[in-house]
Amino acid sequence: MSYQFKITVFTPTYNRAYIIEQLYNSLRRQTYRNFEWLVVDDGSSDDTEALFERLKNEANFSIQYFKKENGGKGRAINYGVDYARGELFFNVDSDDYLTDDALEKVASWEETIAGDKRFCGVVGNLGTSVDYSPNTPVDGAYRDASLLERYKEYSDHPIDGEHAYIFYTDIQKKYKYPEFEGERFITPGIPWNRMAHDGYLVRVFNDIIWIYEYLPDGLTMDTSKFMKNPRGHGLAIKEKAVFCGYNKWEMFKFYYSAYCEFRGHYDWKQIAEYVDAPKLLMRIIDLLFKVKHRNSAV
Repeated sequence: MSYQFKITVFTPTYNRAYIIEQLYNSLRRQTYRNFEWLVVDDGSSDDTEALFERLKNEANFSIQYFKKENGGKGRAINYGVDYARGELFFNVDSDDYLTDDALEKVASWEETIAGDKRFCGVVGNLGTSVDYSPNTPVDGAYRDASLLERYKEYSDHPIDGEHAYIFYTDIQKKYKYPEFEGERFITPGIPWNRMAHDGYLVRVFNDIIWIYEYLPDGLTMDTSKFMKNPRGHGLAIKEKAVFCGYNKWEMFKFYYSAYCEFRGHYDWKQIAEYVDAPKLLMRIIDLLFKVKHRNSAV
């Protein structure tokens, strides 16, 4: 498929009119110009729509803006990727911003893997400033890796921390987020892990291209999001266990840990459903837990 731009910078947003202009201004400063900004407004009730009417008129780059009813970040990405006009799909959060040469680096990185069907994209670094990232640097100029190498269960040298993920748009379209009725959050780890499980690699670079700060109204700070979205969370942790190749004992420990995480919110039958566990096994875990804690209370 031919694309109009090299890069689509994609941003899902919800009630971020107060801060999203810092991302916009960083896009205005980009040293690389062959990109568009695709924004999906996930049902904002603030002034986001009016803001984008102004930004579209004054921007020195192409902006696509869509507004839909609130459905969560995963649904917004699924919706937006079908409108992407860039060969590469770069999802950037609405409360963060890019370094001035971020897109220039992304384009140059992609040139190093162009035509190599093993790769689904490239990965850059995130920092709290242009000079500092808390992430462990990769050795050498770059590291070719499976995205399952984010986990210590899979790799002796896991790729830790937050990173900037840029995928080929054609591949991002094939790995959309699962959608569950009544749930609005699903971890991005699901499509990333599925890409890796299917054999795709990424090329990981150390350069900081994205500056972030965790805000109180952000998803990262919402610790309740997993229990509010049990089907999506259950799917994510179960697939991680399977894709990382847990043996039978490790799977038992996984199910026990999942039971402990979910038990204050759901009963054992629901937990078994959410993490796709054998019901008899989850019932045994339920009994073991109760016996253990009954004895410890004596």
